[in-house]
Amino acid sequence: MEEQQQQHLWWQTDVIYQIYPRSYQDSNGDGIGDLQGVIQRLDHLKWLGINAVWLSPIYPSPMADFGYDIADYTGIHPLFGSLDDFDQLLNEIHSRGMKLILDLVPNHTSDQHPWFLESRSSRDNPKRDWYIWKDPLPDGLPPNNWLSVFGGSGWEWDDQTQQYYYHAFLREQPDLNWRNPEVQQAMLDVMRFWLDKGVDGFRVDVMWHMIKDSQFRDNPVNPDYQSHMATYEQLYPVYSTDQAEVHDIVRQMRDVLDQYDERMMIGEIYLPIQKLMMYYGIDGKGAHLPFNFQLLSLSWDAQLIAGAIDQYEAALPPTGWPNWVLGNHDQPRITSRVGVQQARVAAMLLLTLRGTPTIYYGDEIGMRDVPIPFEEVQDPQGLNMPDKNLSRDPSRTPMQWDNSEHAGFTTAKPWLRLARNFARENVLAQKNDPFSMLTLYRRLIELRQQEPSLMIGNYVPVHSDNQVMAFIRQAEGHPGFLIVLNLSHRPCYVKPKHGPLKGTIVLATYPELEGGTIEETISLAGDEGIIVRLSS
Repeated sequence: MEEQQQQHLWWQTDVIYQIYPRSYQDSNGDGIGDLQGVIQRLDHLKWLGINAVWLSPIYPSPMADFGYDIADYTGIHPLFGSLDDFDQLLNEIHSRGMKLILDLVPNHTSDQHPWFLESRSSRDNPKRDWYIWKDPLPDGLPPNNWLSVFGGSGWEWDDQTQQYYYHAFLREQPDLNWRNPEVQQAMLDVMRFWLDKGVDGFRVDVMWHMIKDSQFRDNPVNPDYQSHMATYEQLYPVYSTDQAEVHDIVRQMRDVLDQYDERMMIGEIYLPIQKLMMYYGIDGKGAHLPFNFQLLSLSWDAQLIAGAIDQYEAALPPTGWPNWVLGNHDQPRITSRVGVQQARVAAMLLLTLRGTPTIYYGDEIGMRDVPIPFEEVQDPQGLNMPDKNLSRDPSRTPMQWDNSEHAGFTTAKPWLRLARNFARENVLAQKNDPFSMLTLYRRLIELRQQEPSLMIGNYVPVHSDNQVMAFIRQAEGHPGFLIVLNLSHRPCYVKPKHGPLKGTIVLATYPELEGGTIEETISLAGDEGIIVRLSS
């Protein structure tokens, strides 16, 4: 097994776990999670079987978008601690044989970043061209029709210098001009700063936004737009995102990483599969893992998902390593999307598919989206479009550790309210319960990490219909595994087309099935999934 693993790098064999630092663990009683809090909980992650931690932004920031508006790329926000705390965290992670992936936000800065303050100060400031400034149209309107993801125009008028600047997100998040070589150099230097400290990789925020059309042409209208959708979707962002030149930038970033040992880069990219594949780069010299969000966006339908997996597997370039994501800080939680019972099936799917899985904190105990009253909403996406129920706060609530006040997250009032059921659904309550979601996640990760076929084996589709999907994972010279997942609530029956498969059920969403054997026809109850060690 070790020999098999040696042919693969850590980011291909490890399970990645995303921590949203504000909500993980508060160590100093201010109601907001911090770096010392993360340190306190590393043993939970090690126990769970996690070997790679991705940390959402912890840099100095006015917090207009909760840290994705960065005012200093080489510091730590006092809310989270200090650079010394960071160094301690990195050391504690490495001492446990784990890796640390930092969030990098290169598309935009805070409007309080010194670079932007200089850029805004006058039209002839040396940093003016570090951002995207444009004259108004003759009638005074913005230069084009580009929209902000968070609502309204993507252009903000600056009275002092009588020009507009572009912001793909909040007006407090001006976009950098990545066509400027000085910007490129400055951001590559930021990467080097953290890599020199020993950070193992970066998750690059909105990678596909980084370069814009040089002619600033209007985006075309989306004829399928409906009123319930975010206002940003009124247009197709064909000129404001995913420009061909972005791949040169990604290659430059990759070149920096390649100067260090075994460092990696994940790209946040919401694009169709064929366009996503471009981000692996020519000869595989782009992002190591362009995030694959299909399980976040597809309807929970067995045939649809099986077809999407086949399409993804077929589209991967020869050197491209797959990856799968069930949840993140921008999306509703998996339990809220598919229900508590199907969330168990989803966990089995995530941890048995070929490629690197990413788990969002709290999903391992089945945390659900928490209803946040309007007067408590903090997310700018929710505040700017209050009638569309688009706040991301519900999936960012504090981690539920135990049944004490505030769920063991803090001794103060937490920054976002907790789930009402935290006293029943928490790490402590689930840790020794053989039927809990936490136990299921731990056992799935353990089996995956022990079995080369599940960790690095090939993916072979076996069956899919309107209820169930089945596939085999097989590494050369190792036992193969058949995974059968019922994505419906009703009983289902599977008869493999190419003859009967025989084996023993080694893990199931409900333990009662374990130890049983499968023969010609496999029958599952609703919401059941099984992993079968094949006997031949």
